[in-house]
Amino acid sequence: MAMTVHCDIVSAEESIYSGRVELVVAAGVLGDLGIAPGHAPLLSELQPGPVRIIKQNGEEEIFFVSGGFIEVQPNLVTLLADSAVRAKEIDEAQAAQAKAEAERLLVNQSSEFEYSKAAAELAQAAARLRTVQQLRRKLGA
Repeated sequence: MAMTVHCDIVSAEESIYSGRVELVVAAGVLGDLGIAPGHAPLLSELQPGPVRIIKQNGEEEIFFVSGGFIEVQPNLVTLLADSAVRAKEIDEAQAAQAKAEAERLLVNQSSEFEYSKAAAELAQAAARLRTVQQLRRKLGA
């Protein structure tokens, strides 16, 4: 049996996942983080994007987090997300529409505040689409 560590994925609204995992892969602000049992303790900010876990039984599951933090302790990995959702619950068409709308706002920006808001919305929408695409590749494999 493979070594595991307990993982919790929580948002302000709810606990999304809690269980034993063999691996957690998340998008940190300085690059992707691969966390396995025995990883050194760390605290890192997360950027919007997919979080992939390999559960104790070898099953893979993908989540989307809109940002937050990951904390790694010897026996616990905690993802504190601004918001989080299972990838299979994301509406791809809606995410693509949100991305297109954010791109339109970037082109037609009229103030610094609107530009910042549109850029943030674009990053969120693009990350949601990456998550859905990653799930599709996993299911197609």
